[in-house]
Amino acid sequence: MLVHVGVSMKLKKQVTVCGAAIFCVAVFSLYLMLDRVQHDPARHQSGGNFPRSQISVLQNRIEQLEQLLEENHEIISHIKDSVLELTANAEGPPALLPYHTANGSWAVLPEPRPSFFSVSPQDCQFALGGRGQKPELQVRAGAGAGVGGVSCCRGWALSRVPPWQMLTVSEDLPFDNVEGGVWRQGFDISYSPNDWDAEDLQVFVVPHSHNDPGEGPAGPGARVWGRLSEDRRWIKTFDKYYMEQTQHILNSMVSKLQEDPRRRFLWAEVSFFAKWWDNISAQKKAAVRRLVGNGQLEIATGGWVMPDEANSHYFALIDQLIEGHQWLERNLGATPRSGWAVDPFGYSSTMPYLLRRANLTSMLIQRVHYAIKKHFAATHSLEFMWRQMWDPDASTDIFCHMMPFYSYDVPHTCGPDPKICCQFDFKRLPGGRINCPWKVPPRAITEANVADRAALLLDQYRKKSRLFRSNVLLVPLGDDFRYDKPQEWDAQFFNYQRLFDFLNSKPELHVQAQFGTLSEYFDALYKRTGVEPGARPPGFPVLSGDFFSYADREDHYWTGYYTSRPFYKSLDRVLEAHLRGAEVLYSLAVAHARHSGLAGQYPVSDFALLTEARRTLGLFQHHDAITGTAKEAVVVDYGVRLLRSLVSLKQVIINAAHYLVLGDKEAYEFDPGTPFLQMVSPYYISWRDPVVWDESRSSHDALPERTVIQLDSSPRFVVLFNPLEQERLSVVSLLVNSPRVRVLSEAGQPLSVQISAHWSSATNLVPDVYQVSVPIRLPALGLGVLQLQPDLDGPYTLPSSVRIYLNGAKLSIGRQAAFPLRVMDSSPSDFAISNRYMQVWFSGLTGLLKVKGQARVGGEGPEKGTGIRRLCTAIPGPMCACRLTHRGLGVSINSSQADSMAQLSALTSIRRVDEEQEQQMDMKFLIYGTRTSKDKSGAYLFLPDSEAKPYVPKKPPVLRVTEGPFFSEVAAYYEHFHQVIRLYNLPGVEGLSLDMAFLVDIRDYVNKELALRIHTDIDSKGTFFTDLNGFQVQLRRYLKKLPLQANFYPMPVMAYIQDAQRRLTLHTAQALGVSSLGDGQLEVILDRRLMQDDNRGLGQGLKDNKITCNHFRLLLERRTMSHEVQDERPTSYPSLLSHLTSMYLNMPPLALPVAKRQAASPALRSFHPLASPLPCDFHLLNLRTLPAEVSVPVSANPHHQVLALPPALLYSALCSGQKCGRPSIALALTVFQDTLPSADAALLLHRKGFDCGLEAKNLGFNCTTSQGKLALGSLFHGLDVVFLQPTSLTLLYPLASPSNSTDIFLEPMEIGTFRLRLG
Repeated sequence: MLVHVGVSMKLKKQVTVCGAAIFCVAVFSLYLMLDRVQHDPARHQSGGNFPRSQISVLQNRIEQLEQLLEENHEIISHIKDSVLELTANAEGPPALLPYHTANGSWAVLPEPRPSFFSVSPQDCQFALGGRGQKPELQVRAGAGAGVGGVSCCRGWALSRVPPWQMLTVSEDLPFDNVEGGVWRQGFDISYSPNDWDAEDLQVFVVPHSHNDPGEGPAGPGARVWGRLSEDRRWIKTFDKYYMEQTQHILNSMVSKLQEDPRRRFLWAEVSFFAKWWDNISAQKKAAVRRLVGNGQLEIATGGWVMPDEANSHYFALIDQLIEGHQWLERNLGATPRSGWAVDPFGYSSTMPYLLRRANLTSMLIQRVHYAIKKHFAATHSLEFMWRQMWDPDASTDIFCHMMPFYSYDVPHTCGPDPKICCQFDFKRLPGGRINCPWKVPPRAITEANVADRAALLLDQYRKKSRLFRSNVLLVPLGDDFRYDKPQEWDAQFFNYQRLFDFLNSKPELHVQAQFGTLSEYFDALYKRTGVEPGARPPGFPVLSGDFFSYADREDHYWTGYYTSRPFYKSLDRVLEAHLRGAEVLYSLAVAHARHSGLAGQYPVSDFALLTEARRTLGLFQHHDAITGTAKEAVVVDYGVRLLRSLVSLKQVIINAAHYLVLGDKEAYEFDPGTPFLQMVSPYYISWRDPVVWDESRSSHDALPERTVIQLDSSPRFVVLFNPLEQERLSVVSLLVNSPRVRVLSEAGQPLSVQISAHWSSATNLVPDVYQVSVPIRLPALGLGVLQLQPDLDGPYTLPSSVRIYLNGAKLSIGRQAAFPLRVMDSSPSDFAISNRYMQVWFSGLTGLLKVKGQARVGGEGPEKGTGIRRLCTAIPGPMCACRLTHRGLGVSINSSQADSMAQLSALTSIRRVDEEQEQQMDMKFLIYGTRTSKDKSGAYLFLPDSEAKPYVPKKPPVLRVTEGPFFSEVAAYYEHFHQVIRLYNLPGVEGLSLDMAFLVDIRDYVNKELALRIHTDIDSKGTFFTDLNGFQVQLRRYLKKLPLQANFYPMPVMAYIQDAQRRLTLHTAQALGVSSLGDGQLEVILDRRLMQDDNRGLGQGLKDNKITCNHFRLLLERRTMSHEVQDERPTSYPSLLSHLTSMYLNMPPLALPVAKRQAASPALRSFHPLASPLPCDFHLLNLRTLPAEVSVPVSANPHHQVLALPPALLYSALCSGQKCGRPSIALALTVFQDTLPSADAALLLHRKGFDCGLEAKNLGFNCTTSQGKLALGSLFHGLDVVFLQPTSLTLLYPLASPSNSTDIFLEPMEIGTFRLRLG
């Protein structure tokens, strides 16, 4: 029985009659409106401008009908909401129990409540090229030309499509790697001295120091073609870097910049800056503010870190950007203007969107494939407007500068010849710790040599400037952890200033050189080109797409880090989901406590835990953290930080849930010593802890351990939290100490549950521990309540049945009397598990999905359909026709044990009974080795020795098959991985996809990588799709001209292949590398163990592998005939079902048992925070409480004792201008406290783009869209929106004045941020 508030027969009839009556009224109203259209003379008169022909009249009527249909759609949506609300709030008897069918399978009766899938036709237009309207597919004039002669868009050009796609560039480039002279990856550059007669060359030299917070410099500045120019093989933790280098850099910065107002400095990592800020004096803080205010110091990008852009999820990218920007505003009054990303290993198009929505106007990137850099340089396209592919009106455009050369270090930034540029890195003067690998050292600038040295440097400046479209030149001057000693500051600034003074004193040279910041460079460029900041300069190209995958030389592709250290990639996603859940629950709890006048009783101190967790998650997004490319000791430091924050977030969630579920809020009492709630895992697959999330981890590198709920005479309560903004129906599994358990709903109704054994291995049971699994419907962003009681065997407690196939293994089998268990040496035939939507068949030998018969697509002769007939002989009763109860799918399978063990593969063909064509699927496990030559795979690089070879196990696996009413699963135990494939027998999202988990252990591998390949008969034509940061989807194409490793891409949340009829999506709960190396294939790297460094600065291999769980959902969808796929479009979108499947996978419900107490537990009530679920294309990205503002009296004299404020003082206007040193003047100052919450929160909403062309019948869940409109004023149940203001992404800029209206609108794909106050 599903958890469902029953509906009494009388009330149910009343609701049905009422809903039907309203519907009839709506239909009759529509009829009257249509009749009025035909007879209203005013309407006929309004069409007088059209020709009096039948076609024009028909066109008029169609347009009027479309308008009326949209109005009717809104009416029906309101009716649906009303009926649902009445149904949900009604009470009555429980639903019927699940039952066995004639063939032995379980059947769950559908819920009596209806399900809706109502999508506005206008909302479907976006995926077809429009924004809420019909797309205008007009050919752009001259669209085939492109920049630099590159053909645009390959035969199609839409008026709404940017003129240059990165996919097209990659397809057209030869990637030939021709030797380019001194610029080895480029070409010779020539110029005429008269080129600048009309306009001087303006040079901005930007001193900077790249500080990696807690990991080593993979930066190419540490290498010149494999030779280390500095000893960069040491790698330190965040704190050690700070103590030994970073604090000295920043301390020297303050003093050295003040010595000369012409000096400049660029900084990017706010995490380091914030740590330093907390340890400096008020005088130094005031000096820093002056330097920021007068433009000598620029904080670029302003994120907590410089994040990786391949593996990070967009929630974490935004969160670390908000944390950094908010810190800068509170402490420095600074608002970043330009982005600076010199070290991420490739670039996602998500990041420019986020920066633009944060109101940055310009950005810089560096690590782009050397062949693409060469092409962009040759076509003068190194500066361009970066536009989102789904953007029809250029609102997402941001000006981007691509650095042209190999590295961001000094030898590769002044010009094309590193041998010359290195001579102008004055840290390398003779006698220092480092030197120039080209054996020509720098020389100090004197009166005697300044002319010659200036001429040599100017030649490099001029050559570099010939690669750009303007006469404004950017020259970075820095590297990793530079300027850590005062001597380097003096050497760089004194020598360069002498060069600048000489150059600027010679008008005939037509050059003006100076120190500058990044924003000063961009401002000068905009001024020279005559446009406003952020606008497109005339003639500059527009580009869309991303810059993956990256190669820095030869065939050395940085595609290994997409998978490196997957254990921590998974832990990152767990922390992210906990942080979002904690943010939302905390904000709601504080708002409700404030609304009830109980704010003083609520532990607002939890806000400090939230702040710490935000910064921990932000720190781990760094481009050497989530990437898995840090030293082993640094990885441990990261893991400890992640685990500590995870524990803190669980405490925040527990405290918030405790308050929100209490029926009597006056009875709330916070006792940190005895928490009211605990936390356990919501999902469980029946071998030892393989999947996700538990209440405790013994260490940062351990899988979660589960707590057993002890049942006795008193009832135990469990609170369940749904972190989704949609109502969800999910199976929640708990561990208990007795198989005789009764589960009751909040209303006291008995619920059907599935009882299973708890296994510690393939054949060993954990004594006195049992798993109880209950399907439950949870409110959107809300809390549900269950009650557990010991009970005798009753009709609602349904045991799982278990079969174990030993396949020759001599093992003892644990048994429990409570569960039927059959043990067989091997399976005589294939077997199946099924739910209401599909059947999946498995080989009795391998436990993998497997084909029965010679089924083939479009095959001829007697073989066609043989597998279907053989299947039918094994499935008596209604299943004989191989049809699925609700979807009409059939599965045919054949067993060939010898081939299965040799290839370890499984071929599945899925057929709908209404189609002749079968869907085939072949799943294989593969092994990649690495090269035997000098260059081998490492943490960064993927350099396979050949194509992948089949994984061949030493012996057949032990199989365990569990079947029950609410889920069935097959577990296969191999030497290097354990596989569990589960089917949920529920209507809706849970039952529509195949749940797959792989517990991977390759700790005995030597230079091997384990991959999973899914091969289907989908005619993908060499194309596939991967997501970018979970935010958008990018079309990929397998390029045969590139090596195998170049065709791998990051997969943070999903990848899919498709043809005109079907789409297969692999959803993932952790970032991994993915490719499609052949038609119909998806291949994902599960883990990699490599024994050597790959010469990119780490100095270690990957030898610290952990037992890692990789969790997936496999979703097969059919495309409807009315929405055929359009492969030529560069944009693609998941379906709404696919979006929801991804969120179900990444944000499962959390189970919080009420702690066992001596006294009776207080009354608990479910918590429904939303008056109604959000439209299903809206995602509530975050509800983030902002820090408090406090007005305090302070002194303007920095030496006055009044300034002894807490360390969390975040902003001060002290010591500005000439006021420092004057007698103290009392004033009131607004400060921010990191440890105290304000009444305001940041509400972030994302309206997702989706593809309507995939089948949406009988989905079993409720879904409506609203054309981007949302009434926030009535969204939160029991709370009013008392203040609402739209802002930029990171809240630094208000986009409009606060308004009394709380109705908002979002375009598809857009993220909206609102400063919100609930009361």
